[in-house]
Amino acid sequence: MNIGGGAALDGERAAMLRDIEEEIALTRRAIGKEAFAPEVMAAMAQVPRERFVPETHRYLAFANGPLPIGHGQTISQPYIVALMTDLLAPRPDAVILEIGAGSGYQAAVLAEIVRQVYTIEIVGALAETARERLAALGYANVAVRHADGYGGWPEHAPFDGIVVTAAAPAVPPPLLEQLKPGGRLVVPVGLAGDIQQLRLIEKRPDGGIDSRDVLPVAFVPLTRTLR
Repeated sequence: MNIGGGAALDGERAAMLRDIEEEIALTRRAIGKEAFAPEVMAAMAQVPRERFVPETHRYLAFANGPLPIGHGQTISQPYIVALMTDLLAPRPDAVILEIGAGSGYQAAVLAEIVRQVYTIEIVGALAETARERLAALGYANVAVRHADGYGGWPEHAPFDGIVVTAAAPAVPPPLLEQLKPGGRLVVPVGLAGDIQQLRLIEKRPDGGIDSRDVLPVAFVPLTRTLR
């Protein structure tokens, strides 16, 4: 993508990137990183975050915090979006599955880096607006599906990476099954209102699983039934 925004928006995006870097410095021991991959930061700079939040909150689009997007859902803070993207270690030829499209922002960030993104959203109105928004912005490598994401998207599996943008009480087994050997799954685990952990899971070539909790987080719960 090559999306402009004028000097004022460019300044706000630059400030957002500085906020992300400051957050990395504060959490470097937990996340085990001094910096995110250059392609991740480039994607964060490129995607027009202001287009993925409601007009009433656009003045806060580049603040390092979550924002409501309607239907009880939120767009995650920029640092968390960048962290989850970086933890996937995305490659240009990768195919990624996202559970919880929301406004489409995380999918857009991924689409700047990888070959194809498949994203599932359980709230029909959000799925439709995310699809329209991503298409309008030219993200032809993102497919949006209105469905319960717990079961993944088996028609397009296996995936090089899977990211879940809502907290599950436990890691959904179908997602582990749809992850390629050598692939990574990033998912918040825990109940709403309790301490949740952002978990990084890696599938070994032999099919075994390695996992570690990266950081305490607070996400909306993963919904299981269509509304």
